[in-house]
Amino acid sequence: MKLSRMAPVVLAITAAVAGWPFAALPYEAVAVSDGGTIKGKVLFQGSPPATRKVILTKDREVCGSGVREVDQILLGPDQAVQDAVVYLKNVEKGKAWDTRSATPHIDNVKCDFKPHVQVISAGDFEIVNSDPVLHNTHGFYGRLTAFNVALPNQGQRIKKPLKRSGLVRVECDAHGWMLGWVYVADNPYHAVTAKDGTFTINNIPSGSYTLVAWQEYTGEIEIPVTVKGKEVVPVTVELKK
Repeated sequence: MKLSRMAPVVLAITAAVAGWPFAALPYEAVAVSDGGTIKGKVLFQGSPPATRKVILTKDREVCGSGVREVDQILLGPDQAVQDAVVYLKNVEKGKAWDTRSATPHIDNVKCDFKPHVQVISAGDFEIVNSDPVLHNTHGFYGRLTAFNVALPNQGQRIKKPLKRSGLVRVECDAHGWMLGWVYVADNPYHAVTAKDGTFTINNIPSGSYTLVAWQEYTGEIEIPVTVKGKEVVPVTVELKK
């Protein structure tokens, strides 16, 4: 039986309908002469959640003993949210990426991850152990392992590539209470909120965008935003569980 010449087209359409993955177009850095700015603040609606109680059961001379209380969301005055990740979604072109002054890293410090939340560009990422005990630092894109690194020695540093954009959840296989977050951005329009919940994203080409705000307790929310040249757009983001 002869195959129809239309078969490749039908296969391509079928693949798209079935949700097969296709590579996204890479971000293009261009000159932005009249960029606008988003100045915003992230707030939390509702009563703050109880702290997560962690029983310290291992390496107590380094990790401590008893119960550690961990905030599920950091709130400042007026319910301002600290350490929320804010970014523009699906930006095809715009300002150039900031030059890396050093390789971004996550550090195991007293059986905790420092920093707890960060945003990086795709590329090399360093896992560091500042503790005199074994840490097995394990990063996940959802259920898919991004890196899995054993660090038995104090002062040890191991470099791994993070080339795929998205949220990476970081755990320690040796100390189950440890948790950190790394958002690998696919464009340079992003920020992490300060202690007062504020953020600034600048040099944005004129146009309509989707602003995403994420926090580990609340999850994410999307907000449409229109940016005009050389104008400042005020945005208030309200997160709730």
